[in-house]
Amino acid sequence: MDIGLPHYLAVGAALFTIGVLGLFVNRKNVIILLMSIELVLLAVNINLVAFSAFLHDVAGQVFAMFVLTVAAAEAAVGLAILVTYFRNRGDIAVQDLNLMKG
Repeated sequence: MDIGLPHYLAVGAALFTIGVLGLFVNRKNVIILLMSIELVLLAVNINLVAFSAFLHDVAGQVFAMFVLTVAAAEAAVGLAILVTYFRNRGDIAVQDLNLMKG
């Protein structure tokens, strides 16, 4: 059995669906929201690399590396903000995050 482009696209679509469902279903835990965003970005990366390999072009793989860099920076900054917020408030409930407005 040969693994082709439709298999990679199916995995990417499944990860994207799980990520979007995680964003819409869970509105109480910020950590799960960040993990859902990471799943969506991972699905996009799988599709970029799959199409890049299918079309024999390196541009998709280079762009996927940029997306990975942005995702890592987003996770680091997001977790740093959550740790600081948790130290100040003692809770990281989503409904209380609007208190951070200036």
